[in-house]
Amino acid sequence: MAPTTIEGTSNGSVKAKEEEQTTPSLFEIDDSDLTRLLEKPRPVNIERKRSFDERSFSEMSITMSPPRSNFYKMSENSSRGFDNLDGVYSPGRWTGTPRSGYFEPHPIVGDAWEALRRSLVNFRGQPVGTIAALDNSSEDLNYDQVFVRDFVPSALAFLMNGEPEIVKNFLLKTVFLQSREKKVDNFKLGEGVMPASFKVLHDPVRNTETILADYGESAIGRVAPVDSGFWWIILLRAYTKSTGDSSLAEMPEIQRGIRLIMTLCLSEGFDTFPTLLCADGCCMIDRRMGVYGYPIEIQALFFMALRCALLLLKRDCEGNDCIDRIVKRLHALSFHMRSYFWLDIKQLNDIYRYKTEEYSHTAVNKFNVIPDSLPEWVFDFMPTRGGYFIGNVSPAKMDFRWFCLGNCVAILSSLATPEQSSAIMDLIESRWGELVGEMPLKICYPAMESHEWRIVTGCDPKNTSWSYHNGGSWPVLIWLLTAACIKAGRPQIAKRAIELAESRLLMDQWPEYYDGKLGRFIGKQARKNQTWSIAGYLVAKMMLEDPSHLGMISLEEDKQMKPQMKRSASWVC
Repeated sequence: MAPTTIEGTSNGSVKAKEEEQTTPSLFEIDDSDLTRLLEKPRPVNIERKRSFDERSFSEMSITMSPPRSNFYKMSENSSRGFDNLDGVYSPGRWTGTPRSGYFEPHPIVGDAWEALRRSLVNFRGQPVGTIAALDNSSEDLNYDQVFVRDFVPSALAFLMNGEPEIVKNFLLKTVFLQSREKKVDNFKLGEGVMPASFKVLHDPVRNTETILADYGESAIGRVAPVDSGFWWIILLRAYTKSTGDSSLAEMPEIQRGIRLIMTLCLSEGFDTFPTLLCADGCCMIDRRMGVYGYPIEIQALFFMALRCALLLLKRDCEGNDCIDRIVKRLHALSFHMRSYFWLDIKQLNDIYRYKTEEYSHTAVNKFNVIPDSLPEWVFDFMPTRGGYFIGNVSPAKMDFRWFCLGNCVAILSSLATPEQSSAIMDLIESRWGELVGEMPLKICYPAMESHEWRIVTGCDPKNTSWSYHNGGSWPVLIWLLTAACIKAGRPQIAKRAIELAESRLLMDQWPEYYDGKLGRFIGKQARKNQTWSIAGYLVAKMMLEDPSHLGMISLEEDKQMKPQMKRSASWVC
């Protein structure tokens, strides 16, 4: 039986076509499984659940004023049900003017919303996600699918615009996909694995729709998406925080989904570290880039997902055991990351002077890192004031590259202490030309070149120097930078980056990524009308206009997990 694929059209609908394959690579979910929950969605309970509140953003000192008409083209129905809330965070309304007159509405906002709505995918008449890109000039590959990680900025945009139903539908659909049996060749994947992506197929003969999911068995490199489950939990918490509706999170199916993800990540093995051991290509960087081991992106997302799960899990007989394990892991993980992944000029100097071959529990060089392995560029890159979480730490290996997503998530999850968050902001300001350039933001820095590129990437023609994952500039990352800047009290950094993006994104038709050391050129294989580039800009814009939106994606510091830091305080005056 030949599996069916789809290609996206300009209005977000799907068109079926037959493709010959020797073995099926996608798993199917029957359309009847979701009928009960998608045809009759539960009414939203808008009573705020204090258990999901770490901080009241309604108390922020922002001058409120009536909404500016038609700024986000909100429909009358999208904000219905939120207008009678006084003193409660209401993402369904335009809630205020920017502080200190940050900016006026930009003309491309309306075009961005139109493009985002064109990317919507429906299942049985209900919107369930957005496809990766609407670029009809290029071969589809898998850009006509709904990716879990790609949908997150789209979901946040809809939540901020008072349209939570699409997010609810997405969360329900993916948790049903999680429950399906998953096999790659003859190997069965863990129960908790979430799909990397899915697509909706329409059978015109039977007039039915089905959902096909990819768990990594069709991906380049055949790697399961470790980050999908984490993003799903983070998005579930954002939905709960935004709507005040805890009924979705309390559903048995959702609670089971959370527990399965946690069980998969917290299972015992041969690990001596609390971090997660991962293969290359298991996250946003989904090709061979030398991030195997303990990549910062996965560790930061893992930490944030653990904290979100702690807020979402019910304290019953099934949830309590999982909660206890989460608490223990959080304490160990926060200490490990803050102690061994953090790098500032003092710590860099200490590593430079490390002795090797130390044997005992009192060893200073715990990972036996050879000082001669330190790359020359890091000495010039590290400012006197500033610091960041490095890319990877494992036995005899430290990856000193800067990774934007991992550091921003570290700030949002409070994995980074307030002092470390300020240091990361100092680094971005000090190294603006390298990390931002002419188009935000570098996914990693610096790029691998010449012999190193050949060895680490396997001569990957897509990840050449200063392109794609290898030092390319990705506009989607602007929403994470904006959220991190607001949380760290440095919104002016985000404003500057947004203004750079606004000068080109619409003119360049919302590319997936840019190439070059400064990000001056549209990526050589970049898709146009990339949905998360569009959504990332909208989320950044809305958060900067109304910082209370930050509450759905930010977690405040847990004082019980704060270790006694003995590192340099180079970020302090």
